[in-house]
Amino acid sequence: MSTKTKIQLSLMMFLQFFIWGGWFVTLGTFLGNDLNATGAETGMAFSTQSWGAIIAPFFIGLIADRYFNAEKILGILHLIGAVIMYYMAQAESFNAFYPLVFAYMVAYMPTLALVNSVSFFQMKDPAKEFSLIRVFGTIGWIVAGLVISYVFHWDSKESISQGALSNTFIMVAIASLILGLISFTLPKTPPSQSDGAISISDILGLDALKLLKDRNFLMFFITSILICIPLAFYYQQANPFLVELEMENPTGKMTLGQISEVLFMLLLPFFFKKFGFKKTLLVGMLAWAVRYALFAYGNAGELTFMLIMGIALHGICYDFFFVSGQIYTDFKAGEKVKSAAQGLITLATYGIGMLVGFWVAGKISDKYTLTDGSHDWEVIWMIPAVFALGVMVLFIVVFKDEKIELKKE
Repeated sequence: MSTKTKIQLSLMMFLQFFIWGGWFVTLGTFLGNDLNATGAETGMAFSTQSWGAIIAPFFIGLIADRYFNAEKILGILHLIGAVIMYYMAQAESFNAFYPLVFAYMVAYMPTLALVNSVSFFQMKDPAKEFSLIRVFGTIGWIVAGLVISYVFHWDSKESISQGALSNTFIMVAIASLILGLISFTLPKTPPSQSDGAISISDILGLDALKLLKDRNFLMFFITSILICIPLAFYYQQANPFLVELEMENPTGKMTLGQISEVLFMLLLPFFFKKFGFKKTLLVGMLAWAVRYALFAYGNAGELTFMLIMGIALHGICYDFFFVSGQIYTDFKAGEKVKSAAQGLITLATYGIGMLVGFWVAGKISDKYTLTDGSHDWEVIWMIPAVFALGVMVLFIVVFKDEKIELKKE
């Protein structure tokens, strides 16, 4: 892969995740403060990510993989996204905002697969080359948070009261416009399935359902759905929580999660090899419970370090469960249904699990909203903490440990 192609793909990944991190992290705060949305309405808005994840395989399987170059579809979707983002910034009520954010997620979620397709097609050895490209996506997410907090200060108490968070949508609209235009200059990535019929079973990865006959994989599958319920609390509630506690530069501080994600991604192979799959997954589940307990009993005063620790645990929470799960799925599936199995797990987690999680998080947020508009955060955070511990206990009881070898590249 030439240096020019590496730069193009790195910039593509940077903008792809700058766009996502540039508005999704502060969405809950924007909805509550600018649009006076209830917890249930906030859950509806966040659940558009899940609906997008459910719809995306159909789009990729029926259109992107069969008729058009991936880079061209990527460009078109981001140009559409730029327009929608602009109008999201203008919305003055939740009823006006919701159809826009739904439409945006339907357009955005397929691009996550498209940027991977464009990248993989240009690589001779994806196992060695992809991580060096993908890391720029994490950097993009980090930069978005730092820009919001430390450059424009849109998430400060004074700025929020003046409606400054609507500017995040304008910033993302500009980034989407740039990526949309740049996409048409990316290396050509032709359709991967130009011939032959494709079924709904292929698109949804239903061929992998036979893996559920394996007791261990079935338990892993169920656990993956369940653990995504407390996971949704973090995405939906963390930024409003930190803002309500009046933490300075909360969005910027939340990028510590992505920084730790990079660190623990490097440590994961060592941990996986030394302690095995089951223990690695259990550490990931335990980290969710510990994180929420830290949030429940931390505050923006003397115990701020507890909040920072909770944020920094993101690397363990995400890498040790989800990345380990992807490795386990690849190991169990084999070559014939490998892609189908990964698609099935993605549908179960980001689709079903988080869809339920966002709904539950919204209902609990409403239930524990106090008369002055603040929240009983201790209770709100302890509920997913206890739930995560329950999932962990279930996994300990029902999952029989098995030896899994990391593939040597």
